[in-house]
Amino acid sequence: MPSGAAAYDVIPVKPVGIKEGAIQPGDRLYIRVLNEPDLTSEQYWVDGGGKVQMPLAGELDASGRTIGELREEITERLAARYIRDPQVAISIVEHNKSSVTVEGQVQKAGRFEASPGMTLLGALALAQSTTRDAKLDEVVVFREVNGERLVARFHLGYIRAGRMPDPQIVAGDVVVVGRSAVKGTWHDILQAAPLFNAFYVFRNL
Repeated sequence: MPSGAAAYDVIPVKPVGIKEGAIQPGDRLYIRVLNEPDLTSEQYWVDGGGKVQMPLAGELDASGRTIGELREEITERLAARYIRDPQVAISIVEHNKSSVTVEGQVQKAGRFEASPGMTLLGALALAQSTTRDAKLDEVVVFREVNGERLVARFHLGYIRAGRMPDPQIVAGDVVVVGRSAVKGTWHDILQAAPLFNAFYVFRNL
């Protein structure tokens, strides 16, 4: 499982300065190419990695870009090899309103609405932060991109301290916070201590 710096190759850092109205993971696009019904569809989905797949144009980076920027690249790709003077129009049919799931050692596990630009710290804040038994170096993010399941492990303590970047969380992600066996055992002992004291007092009555 990738961790440390390698984890950010799988789950990237939050993009800086996302343009207003930019395309986001989970958005559904309508792409129309004049006189090309096989390329025209309103079922172009931006996946969790921010990519969109289009026949002839191939895989395109969509997340964080404006409609105009994406249209320009599609036009260039189609014109380079396939279509003479392609006329391309794009619109966002459906904005992403999907959720992220936060599980494990958090105060309130569950599914939460994924907002554009959400980061790992933001997702954990929705779950009311970690429990005292959380293993901060074992915060795992699961993501599905093009049918492939990706996974990476992050050190929450380093992220909170600013020693490592705060990765972006997108719709469909699952965040799991691990449990520290050492912390858990110690807290179990502390919780049981009043019972032992009561037993001792009872025996000595």
